[in-house]
Amino acid sequence: MALAWSSSVALAQLPKNPVVGQAIDSLNGVWVYYNGEVPHVSGRNVAADGYNLGLKYQCVEFVKRYYYEHLDHRMPDSYGHAKDFFDPDLKDGQMNATRDLTQYANPSLTKPRSDDLLVYSATGDEQYGHVALISEVLGDSLEIIQQNPGPDKPARERYSIVFSEDRWYIENGRIRGWLRKQDPAEQLPEQ
Repeated sequence: MALAWSSSVALAQLPKNPVVGQAIDSLNGVWVYYNGEVPHVSGRNVAADGYNLGLKYQCVEFVKRYYYEHLDHRMPDSYGHAKDFFDPDLKDGQMNATRDLTQYANPSLTKPRSDDLLVYSATGDEQYGHVALISEVLGDSLEIIQQNPGPDKPARERYSIVFSEDRWYIENGRIRGWLRKQDPAEQLPEQ
C-alpha cells in the first residue's frame, strides 16, 4: 500500500473575497467559518454552559463545536492542539480517555464513517496539526469537511479509501487516524 501525501479532490469553491468569520459551509446545521491565514485567531469560543469550544476559527473549534452541538459530546480535556487529539500509545480501537472517543489508527480494522473526527500530523506549515470531520463515506472514497485549511483552500475535500490486508486505509499520509463517539449499543472489538 503506497503512502500518498494527498489524493484529495476539492469539492466546492470558496465564496469570492470571503471575510474572517463568514459562514462558508455547514454540516448537520453546524457552520464552518472562514479564518483567512491558518495562524489567525479571533478570540475563544465558549458555550453558554462554560465548555471551551476552542479558538475562533481554528479547525479544533469547528470539530469540537460540531461534537458539542450535533452529537451532544463534551471532551473531558477541552484544550489541546489538533495533533494532540491522537494518542500514539493507544492500540487501534481503544478508548481515548482524554477525548472520551474511540480511537482508530490509519490503517485500521474498522472502516471510517460519517461524523468521525480525522487527526492529521503536524507539518512545517501546520505545526499544530489539523483536524476535520468525515461528512460522507462513498464506497471507495470519503468526503471531509474542515475549518481553517488555509486562505485559498475549500472546506470540503475527498480522499480515496482502500481495504487491503484486512485494514481500511485513508489515502492521505498525514492522517494519523480517526476518533468516534461510540454508540452505546455497539461492542468494541477485543484488542
